[in-house]
Amino acid sequence: MIVRHPRRLPLLAMGMVALLAGLWAGLSRLGWDIPLLRPTLPAVHGPLMVSGFLGTLISLERAVALGRRWAYAAPLLSGLGGLGLMAGLHHPAAQLLILGGSLGLVAIFLAIIHRRPAVYTMTMGLGALLWLTGNLLWFAGRPVSHIVFWWAGFLAVTIAGERLELARLQQLSRINRATFLLALGILLAGLTSMNSSFEWGVRIVGAGLTGLALWLGLHDIARRTIRQIGLTRFIAICLLSGYVWLGLSGLLALVFGGVAPGPRYDATLHAFFLGFVFAMIFAHAPIIFPAVLGAPMTFRPLFYAHVVLLQTTLLLRLLGDLTLWPAGRQVGGLLNAAALLLFLANTVVSIAKPAAPAVPVNANGS
Repeated sequence: MIVRHPRRLPLLAMGMVALLAGLWAGLSRLGWDIPLLRPTLPAVHGPLMVSGFLGTLISLERAVALGRRWAYAAPLLSGLGGLGLMAGLHHPAAQLLILGGSLGLVAIFLAIIHRRPAVYTMTMGLGALLWLTGNLLWFAGRPVSHIVFWWAGFLAVTIAGERLELARLQQLSRINRATFLLALGILLAGLTSMNSSFEWGVRIVGAGLTGLALWLGLHDIARRTIRQIGLTRFIAICLLSGYVWLGLSGLLALVFGGVAPGPRYDATLHAFFLGFVFAMIFAHAPIIFPAVLGAPMTFRPLFYAHVVLLQTTLLLRLLGDLTLWPAGRQVGGLLNAAALLLFLANTVVSIAKPAAPAVPVNANGS
């Protein structure tokens, strides 16, 4: 394996360590009797997964795209914040680091929008603002169970913007642009109304997520590329399955509204964060990792193993949640973690031992 950009490896590694710690904390929250390095680790499961892992990864990807040295401060700060949460650093100090990382991502998108003002860059910039807002509320003392919907908005809006960019959907007709903006507007209305009515705010957020899922499912190029073969088809399958999970998460939020942490809360959030977000990660990993590391990554049919395992075990977990079957939730959650570990293993092997000849990857997954 030849990595042309080894200086980016520590930033990527911090995100991956946060992912592993977040998975470990999640298993503890599910009731598995596992040793914990820090008793506070289960309480920071969400921040580790969203900010320590996903925030660092997205910031790193955008810093690479911008190509400016100062931009790498964003993934550095969020990565250090994740490490601080794991190490039991005084909570406000770790929060400030993550807050700095999200502010850095906003700065990156301001520079990107200045360079290329377009629907997709402004959409991703909005996503960065939602992450920053959620982190400000977290720092101000709001419970994670409330601000997690701001973090979900960050990921949903950012991913929607990335699909506009990668799939070259930014040339929208007037009606398609209007319906896309309508879905975003509903999502934003729900987030801003949670302060006055958490229950109904979450329902409106659910309506926005459902609308966004329908829009992406109808307009993404994956509907056509799924008929192709190899990596192109794999990406399309991941994307379309992710939109189904996004829609389901939105419907669950619409039906349940703002609920206290418990089975319904677990089902709504993990349909989104595991079903939707990780489907997007599975789809984009063969594009993102080569771009970040400067190392080739070869598609292997074995990639379908972690996709199928996550899909089936997430169904088991949600069945446990919705039928109040604790064993289904516990076992499903354990196998969810196994699926993500399998994804990491497949990715590392694919980069470390690229097959010959490698399958080329187009930027739009087609």
